[in-house]
Amino acid sequence: MSSTSARLSALSQQIRSVSTTAMKEAIVHKGPRVEIIDSEIPKPGPGQVVTKVVVSGCNPKDWKRPTFMPDAPAVNQGDDISGIVHAVGANVSEFKPGDRVAAFHEMMKPGGSYAEYAVSWASTTFRLPERTTFEEGAALPLAAMTAAVALYARLRLPAPWLPIPSTDPTPPRTPLVIYGASSAIGSYAIQFAQRSNIHPLICIAGHAGASHVSKLISPEKGDVVVDYRAGADAVVAGIRAALREGEKLEYAFDAVSEKGSYGNICRVLDHETGAITFVLPGKKYEGIPAGVRQSVTTVGSVHGDLKDFGGLEEGWFRAQPQEVVEGGLGGLQGGLERLRDGKVSAVKCELLVMSNLAPWSEMCGR
Repeated sequence: MSSTSARLSALSQQIRSVSTTAMKEAIVHKGPRVEIIDSEIPKPGPGQVVTKVVVSGCNPKDWKRPTFMPDAPAVNQGDDISGIVHAVGANVSEFKPGDRVAAFHEMMKPGGSYAEYAVSWASTTFRLPERTTFEEGAALPLAAMTAAVALYARLRLPAPWLPIPSTDPTPPRTPLVIYGASSAIGSYAIQFAQRSNIHPLICIAGHAGASHVSKLISPEKGDVVVDYRAGADAVVAGIRAALREGEKLEYAFDAVSEKGSYGNICRVLDHETGAITFVLPGKKYEGIPAGVRQSVTTVGSVHGDLKDFGGLEEGWFRAQPQEVVEGGLGGLQGGLERLRDGKVSAVKCELLVMSNLAPWSEMCGR
């Protein structure tokens, strides 16, 4: 073999090696400022799944963490994975390469979803039904699991598989306030509560999200939408108007947890038997009546003591409408800036990582 042929052969081998082991990954800095780097394709450990990312969900915490923790190392902040299984680790029998899945990445760990390949635990990975798109799949993991943890682990409401009986001519009422109802987390909380037959749902949302929320609730069961833009007194009056005379408000999920939200709730929440759960950790919630049971919902619990939340197999659970940011990883900064500037309402912001996607059957050899 000539020296020229040998060099060409070596170069070809290097290209093949790079193409099979390297990937692009987006690192999020304060600002937000996004830096795209070359990284090794992750390998799954025992109990883990590596997915080739088609769509990644974007969440407000993805720009907030670098902003509020500027001294922490900048990392890949993505946690909502939707794509095709690339490889599985030892002890994973429920997934195989080629499966269409969505997954929740373990926050602040390597292998986030702002990359061409991402890592998740099998326990927080689930198959996408044929009728579910990758965009819909990416809208689910973090937000849906947060809603499930809030309602069933923190507020201890009846689970969807043990709902409040609906055959009773006068079923018991369980008023529940969902503050921030048009957000992805709030919208999933509504759907879970509907499945649990929890009513009336008192949904606090802005004017822009009211039409979206109205499609999810059951007015015939007392569910209402209250516009927070009318001011604190109007919100409190709207909550009280949804209750029957002498009826207590004992449950509240505050998916906003700032800008006066929990203060409005606590003006109506029963001060002796009420329970409220928040979504912002590390915050001091002042002015909560002493008798109110309060908690903070952290979705990271599903990688700890709450591993039983997740799944999308039946048709009753619908993904939040999506707003897809084009441009691959290069479009991430613009998407995070829209979240930072409050320009995303009643939709889930997502990033199309893999463009020009061939039909799934072709990609999987089916």
